[in-house]
This record gives sequence, structure tokens and C-alpha cells, in this order.
Amino acid sequence: MVGYVTIGTNDLKRAAAFYDALLDPLGGKRAMEMERFILWAAGTGGNGMFAVALPFDEKAATVGNGVMVALAAGSNEMVDKLYAKAIELGGTDEGAPGARGGGFYAGYFRDLDGNKLNAYHLG
Repeated sequence: MVGYVTIGTNDLKRAAAFYDALLDPLGGKRAMEMERFILWAAGTGGNGMFAVALPFDEKAATVGNGVMVALAAGSNEMVDKLYAKAIELGGTDEGAPGARGGGFYAGYFRDLDGNKLNAYHLG
């Protein structure tokens, strides 16, 4: 149902390096790149894409209170790997990987701009 999600950054080059490394284990590769915007996709079909952008209004990017992007990891082991990679790349901990109930396993972190994400597996 979701085609893509975009989060803001104040340093596109730094964010690009973070997400190139973070999304690679999920098969995420740059699919579109412009002066103020980079979009990653895994495979073809245009579903579930992820982008970072310098804000269109040219004001500072800010973090949305209550906003979180969830990355489908496919396994608990991949959740662990993505969480560890995010921390290794300079992200900050928002909740270490673990069972959250109902078969939901997730690890929560913030990127270099403070955007909140998680890697999760359900099942």
C-alpha cells in the first residue's frame, strides 16, 4: 500500500552514506538521485521505496514527533544486523532488538538527523 516514504536531512551526503550502508543488506540500491533527493529501492515494481531529501522549503529539516519509519527485515537475525549497522554508522539507540509480543521482533534507532526508525520482523 505504501509506495515510498521520505524523511528530511540537513546533510544529504552524510545521510546518503548512512542509508547506502544500512539499506544494502535489504537489497536497497539507489534508484533515483537528484540534487536535493535520493531514493532507494529493492528490486523493481516501485513498492516500499525509501528517500531522504533536503526540505523543499529550504528550511532546516526537523524530526516529526510521533513519526517512525519501519524497515521490514524478514528475520530476527536481519533485525539484529540492521540495528547493529545503524549504531555502527553513528545512529543512536531507541530500544535494542527483542521480542515485543505477538510474534513482533524489533530494534529501534535514530539516524544521524534524529529521524526514528525501526527494523522489524513479524512471525
